[in-house]
Amino acid sequence: MPKALDIEILNYAEKENRILITNDKDFGELVFRLKMPSSGVILLRLNKNIPINRIKYATYILENFSDKLKYNFIVVTEGKIRVRSFK
Repeated sequence: MPKALDIEILNYAEKENRILITNDKDFGELVFRLKMPSSGVILLRLNKNIPINRIKYATYILENFSDKLKYNFIVVTEGKIRVRSFK
């Protein structure tokens, strides 16, 4: 969704019952501070924010944390994974 606002992207993902994978911290504010509904968010906060790293860490989360994707905000760094529920 090029040029779409963050709020539009989050609304679309929720409507489609999709988990949003992003490197944009603004989605945390939308979900926690503004209490917007979401099916789940994976926030990639990688030092080496290159496509191969994003794929590597997103794949790892999808394969190993599939039971924690729904209604959670997952923050991924190279050294840590934090899962925080917002439901």
